[in-house]
Amino acid sequence: MNIFYLLIGASLVVALIFLALFIWSVKSGQFDDNETPPYRILFDDDEGEEEQDIDKKTDN
Repeated sequence: MNIFYLLIGASLVVALIFLALFIWSVKSGQFDDNETPPYRILFDDDEGEEEQDIDKKTDN
């Protein structure tokens, strides 16, 4: 029976830690932009530095 008190207390502590982390992430702006992340995958990235170096070497 005493283990139940320990488990309830531990679960409350973990829940409070997760709540504090969630509040901190909301206040720090982690959830501000809800529109552009789904579209970001549709756009190509710029060429990497390795590809640019190879292109410069082949042009000479």
